[in-house]
Amino acid sequence: MKGKEEYYDMSPDDFREYGNKLIEWASEYLKNIGSYKVLPDIEPGAIKAQLPEHPNYTGEDFNKIIDDFNKIIIPGITHWNHPGFMAYFNSTASVPGILAELLIATLNVNGMLWKTSPSASELEEVTTKWLREMLGLPKNMWGIIYDTASMSSLHAIACAREKLGLDIREKGLAGNNFPKLRLYCSEHAHSSIEKGAITLGVGRDGVTKIGSDSQFRMIPELLKEEIRKDKEQGVLPFCVVATVGTTSTTSIDPVRAIGEICRKENIWLHVDSAHAGITAIIPEMRYIFDGIEYVDSIVVNPHKWMFVPVDCSVLFVREPEILKRAFSLEPEYLKTKVDSEVINYNDYGVQLGRRFRSLKLWFVIKYFGVDGLAGIIKRNIETGKKFKHLIERDSDFEIMAPAPFSTVCFRYNPSGYKGDLNILNNNLMDAINKTGRILLSHTKLNGNFVIRLVVSGIRTETEHILEAWEIIKNIAHAIPGDQ
Repeated sequence: MKGKEEYYDMSPDDFREYGNKLIEWASEYLKNIGSYKVLPDIEPGAIKAQLPEHPNYTGEDFNKIIDDFNKIIIPGITHWNHPGFMAYFNSTASVPGILAELLIATLNVNGMLWKTSPSASELEEVTTKWLREMLGLPKNMWGIIYDTASMSSLHAIACAREKLGLDIREKGLAGNNFPKLRLYCSEHAHSSIEKGAITLGVGRDGVTKIGSDSQFRMIPELLKEEIRKDKEQGVLPFCVVATVGTTSTTSIDPVRAIGEICRKENIWLHVDSAHAGITAIIPEMRYIFDGIEYVDSIVVNPHKWMFVPVDCSVLFVREPEILKRAFSLEPEYLKTKVDSEVINYNDYGVQLGRRFRSLKLWFVIKYFGVDGLAGIIKRNIETGKKFKHLIERDSDFEIMAPAPFSTVCFRYNPSGYKGDLNILNNNLMDAINKTGRILLSHTKLNGNFVIRLVVSGIRTETEHILEAWEIIKNIAHAIPGDQ
């Protein structure tokens, strides 16, 4: 590792030794992951308390680093790869994706320009085309990989703003005599949409949240009315965000009806399908993209339900030249002789530096194949529906939202209960999660505290759903009826 006054990287022989040791650790971890508590049972600050206040000035033996990882870090990990992780939209890493991450870190390329890593640029071009075909998206949609859907949607909103032709790129928003801009989304849209509006200078006041129907889908008639009122008041509608698979319930906004309004009003339509969009790999699920011909941009996250390790989000746009126009800069140090022949992906976003994310997407697609991925996702959906049927057959529980995919929203509502159902279900969820055997999350629908169970993990099978149901029932029935 080091001499008396000279310091070097780890030797290839040591790398092989410790690398093999960590691969063995990872293999055993995935093999026995069900033995871990999904949610760590620790208090805030417990991990920090075990770490030195100051960095070490002399290097440590790598075995000691591995030991500290096991003793300090692992006890504070929430295990997203666990088959009992059924909270949020699960991001499970498949083994091919994990191995690709090893190569990504080893190569450590920066794909900002074609020249800085031709393979990174061209593989991104190919894998995004593959994914577009797998999802049945129109051939004129062009894809680019970002880190998360938050960044993908931010770039989509930036496209919508750029297309207005107000020269905001050069002049900015402050101090200019621009009309007030308006973005519309469902009241159930992801918070990243509002954050994107904040970041781009539209502001929270520039976001109108459209009401939803009994199935938690945006109501097109209300959207049309809000656009009409804004135009009468001199406000400029510039973007509508529809959601295919809302965060709380996975409801599907009526994209076709929304798209017809957007086309008539010449408004950019972006679709957030970060979680659920991947299900279109299954041919019979393609209905979720009904009306896609009206869409200007759409985001899907292979790291959410395609078993690619975090992070990997793909934004598809119909007019990539608008995305480039919004962000492209050409400082002298980035110019190359082949710029007119290639795609320099840094021209299409905020970031200059870009990880080699397409490599793990490539590994996962090549290993499983389209049919293999579709088969796993289909099994997840079928498993989720099995849990929904268990809830429906028990009179003490009730389904609180449609379940078009594999997210089930439910609550405990025992016959004759006179107390506060929100408190009851909050306590129930906390007690369930404290078992460490499964992890659930919650939302609020029409003021009701609702428990969410999500099946989208590559390792989650029917047996885990049956175990979850037993845990839920046993804890629910142990709660005093007058609580």
